Amino acid sequence: MLKQIFSKLPRKSSDSSDSPKTPRSSSNRSSPRSSSTSSAHGTPKSSSGASASGRSNATKKTSSAVFPASLVAGIEPLVPFNDVPSSEKMNLFVSKLSLCCVTFDFTDPSKNSIEKGVKRQTLVELVDFVGAGTVKFNEPAIHALCKMCSANLFRVFPPNYRSNMIGGGGGGGGGENDDDEPTFDPAWPHLQLVYDLLLKFIHSSGVDAKVAKKYMDHSFILKLLELFDSEDPRERECLKTILHRIYGKFMVHRPFIRKSINNIFYRFVTETEQHNGIAELLEIFGSIISGFALPLKEEHKIFLWRVLIPLHKPKSVGAYFQQLSYCIMQFVEKEPKLASVVVKGLLKYWPLTNSQKEVMFLGELEEILEAVNMLEFQKVMVPLFWRIGCCINSAHFQVAERALFLWNNDHIVNLIGHNRHVILPIILPTLERNAQSHWNPAVVNLTLNVRKIFMEMDDELFISCHAHFKEEEAKLTVTATKRKQIWERLEDAAANVQPMAGRTAVLVTPLTSSIAC
Repeated sequence: MLKQIFSKLPRKSSDSSDSPKTPRSSSNRSSPRSSSTSSAHGTPKSSSGASASGRSNATKKTSSAVFPASLVAGIEPLVPFNDVPSSEKMNLFVSKLSLCCVTFDFTDPSKNSIEKGVKRQTLVELVDFVGAGTVKFNEPAIHALCKMCSANLFRVFPPNYRSNMIGGGGGGGGGENDDDEPTFDPAWPHLQLVYDLLLKFIHSSGVDAKVAKKYMDHSFILKLLELFDSEDPRERECLKTILHRIYGKFMVHRPFIRKSINNIFYRFVTETEQHNGIAELLEIFGSIISGFALPLKEEHKIFLWRVLIPLHKPKSVGAYFQQLSYCIMQFVEKEPKLASVVVKGLLKYWPLTNSQKEVMFLGELEEILEAVNMLEFQKVMVPLFWRIGCCINSAHFQVAERALFLWNNDHIVNLIGHNRHVILPIILPTLERNAQSHWNPAVVNLTLNVRKIFMEMDDELFISCHAHFKEEEAKLTVTATKRKQIWERLEDAAANVQPMAGRTAVLVTPLTSSIAC
């Protein structure tokens, strides 16, 4: 009995290797025999539901013609799992994985349709087998699965994947091509099954993490991270779930995963500003940050001000702004002292010519101010309200409205009230200019409401600041009048000068002295 079992074990061949190219080249070698296998191509579809007697010569010819014989030696991979004893199921699992290492060109649906159907059916069986969770996977099985995933998933995207996309995350405002529809990979029906298989395998209790980490190593993780640049949002969503599971299962890989994601962010901010998976990577980091222990390590604080805050700079920030804001708020909620650091960072990267980004920044600023304490607020209130004042005077009505909406927040109004002696002199001139000359009626009404709030806070302070504002306005009016008079005298002098012939020098000492006065 043992001899019969051992005789069915897969035998290693000199033609097989760990390289993903091996199955493809083997498949190419078998393609010339298509004429001899065309009559047998119909059998694989029915073999999945057949009994053990399905190991007929026709079925074996099909599998050997479509797939490399060296990969399926010993056990026929097209046999269902239910048709073999438990002692052979793991060997059959490895054989089916070897069969699925063969890759096809999905750009032409009519090419290798039978072979693709066989592979898809095999992948479905593998997903069901792993999802059942009834077996414990040995090291050869873990190795075979990682090898199969590498052969099918790890690939280089064609240049057109990155030509039409700047920034990333698969949607949201801020990119230059927000109206473009995402590109869907034609191979997705097979890729999805491979991703499902990998996810169920990582989540399975039958996988020993100590053994699996040898094959799901740093190289494997780096190649997974490279796939986040896919334009297909379905693939990025699967990758996000898988990488999160890997981070949770393999604790030894956690520092490396964080460092590798940081490197992607660094390259995105400082070099390319082109990546499709920034939103998904930030979403992963959002869940990672929520699990940070207190007090925060210096490594995590460095990540905040060297990675997260500079991510506000790219023009495509709208594509991942929601996830970025969530990560920022996780830090502020865990350690409120970081609020002033974040506010200073926002002011540093404040968009001066992009009104859409200004509105987003003001929204994030309100969330931060809701969580800030008085001490941290006082550290940044002067530059902060100078910038808010500029936004109130913005000619773009949405920016002005969003800045004035800050006074609808009770916590922010309370902070302002306790520091009104510093804030009101900064804000009042902008409020007065808006009330006098802003073109949008809604902005004027909001401005008058804010003026009323300040008057109710401290009437005496408001009157004093208003009187000072009038004095400054009068000084500015006098200065403008003098400047206008000087220019008028210059124009008159220029009009009265007679044209001179040749290169005769002209002395204008009296006019120069009057300008100097």
